[in-house]
Amino acid sequence: MGHDDDMTLDITVRGSAEHRYPAERAIVSMAAAVEGPERQQVLTDAIAIHDPLVSQLRDLVGLRAVGPWSSDQVRVFSHRPWEPEGRRGAIVHVARVQVVAEFTDFERMSGFLDFWSGKDGVEVSGIAWDVSLKNRRSYEAEVRKAAVDDAVAKAQSYANAVRRGKVIAVQLADPGMLTDHDDSAGPIHMMAKAGFADSSDGGPQLELTPSEIVIHADVDARFVAE
Repeated sequence: MGHDDDMTLDITVRGSAEHRYPAERAIVSMAAAVEGPERQQVLTDAIAIHDPLVSQLRDLVGLRAVGPWSSDQVRVFSHRPWEPEGRRGAIVHVARVQVVAEFTDFERMSGFLDFWSGKDGVEVSGIAWDVSLKNRRSYEAEVRKAAVDDAVAKAQSYANAVRRGKVIAVQLADPGMLTDHDDSAGPIHMMAKAGFADSSDGGPQLELTPSEIVIHADVDARFVAE
């Protein structure tokens, strides 16, 4: 930039920012899983659970409470469990079908899970909270800008400490790209609480309270100051 090295000060900093956003969708993972000694019976029982569950999801789509959802084919496999004496037991057949649904109406989701999680043969493996796909880009842009603002403020603070003038940005980069050190963390992170909490009796309990989504951004920046 034509600056004389004796007159300018190079400053390299990392700016960071973190914003919290209310959850806007919840991805529920669940399965119909039945086991027993008869292959055809476990298949029939799993379908008897799966069909009304999927039918209810379709109704919720019509009510705009559920967005995208998916369901696998019913899969049947067999195994021989070990007996306490160390011998193989009789063949046990297992029929299982996975269902994943994205809810945007958390009140209806709570009612849906209250009903199905109490049914024999239904497993609810978790809830992943997230912001909407539509809003994610704009949220990440907000946090990136805040991270750059933080880098500018940090660099100016260093310049002020040694009685230099206004800083001018000459390089911006994702973490680890500006310098030689390696940073395994990406520039944008999105975090949410897990879908389960510990109940008073020590067993898993569904956590149906929407979690805040934490979006974090880092940026490496190099400045010069007169």
